[in-house]
Amino acid sequence: MTVTVYSTTTCPFCTMVKDWLKDKGVSYDDVNVGTDKDKAKEMMDKSGQMGVPVIDIQGTVVIGFDKPKLESALKDKGLTQ
Repeated sequence: MTVTVYSTTTCPFCTMVKDWLKDKGVSYDDVNVGTDKDKAKEMMDKSGQMGVPVIDIQGTVVIGFDKPKLESALKDKGLTQ
C-alpha cells in the first residue's frame, strides 16, 4: 500500500480525510492507532506527535487533514493528476 492513514474511530478529521481520499480514487491502508500500540508508536516515530490523522504517502508524512499538502504529496508521488 502506498498510502497509510493513521486514525482512531472517534476522530472526525480522520473520517474526513479517508472520505476525501476515496473521492479522489486513492486507495489507502487504514491503521487504527487507538487499538494497535505498535502502530501508534510507528506513527509517533514518523510524525513526532500523537495527534491523528497522520497520513503517510510513500514516505511523505502529512499531519492533519491538510488538503493542499495532501494534494501536493499525491501529485508528487504520481497518485493523482
